Amino acid sequence: MPDTALAPAGKREITKAQNRQAILDAAREVFGDSGFEAVTVRDIIRRTGLASGTFYNYFRSKEEVAAALSRDGARRFSPVLKAQRERARTWEAFVRGAISAYYSFLASEHDNWLARRPAEEVGLTLMGETPEMAAVYEEVRRSIVDEAERGGARGVDADFLAAACIGVAREVGQKMLARRPIDTGTATDFAVALILGGTAGLSGTTT
Repeated sequence: MPDTALAPAGKREITKAQNRQAILDAAREVFGDSGFEAVTVRDIIRRTGLASGTFYNYFRSKEEVAAALSRDGARRFSPVLKAQRERARTWEAFVRGAISAYYSFLASEHDNWLARRPAEEVGLTLMGETPEMAAVYEEVRRSIVDEAERGGARGVDADFLAAACIGVAREVGQKMLARRPIDTGTATDFAVALILGGTAGLSGTTT
């Protein structure tokens, strides 16, 4: 005989999980629409269709939602980046692998974001940056610092190099998302050539 006392509790837990995920999905979309700073809790909850007070059953602020999204983005991208680092045997291979993985992640996030849009809005492009993308950015930055310090770019300031690499990767990546079709290969080739050329120039002038 089924334990009917547990059924309502189980259903409540499922509903809670669904509501929480709906808030996260909505936040991801509105952060992508308008950027983190411009978004309010009201914007997020309006996108879910849930009652206005529901948000605070799960999160205390939009900052808390952003933190949850950041953890999720880093969690999903970290193993991809780790695999690239383990596979690479040279600085050049690491840069290409990391940039290619980053752009593939951006394109996938963008496609998933568009897939959730109403059909009449399918032409929109991602104008803002989601917390997940910012978290992935930080994962890449740390990896570049570590790789440079291991000798991948001898004599070059690792922090400056990471900042320059990420600056190139981020700006080229945003332009890549704005173009149609989204071409990760061309973006990767351009960013990698720029980064490796700059690194070689810096290494060549270091004593």
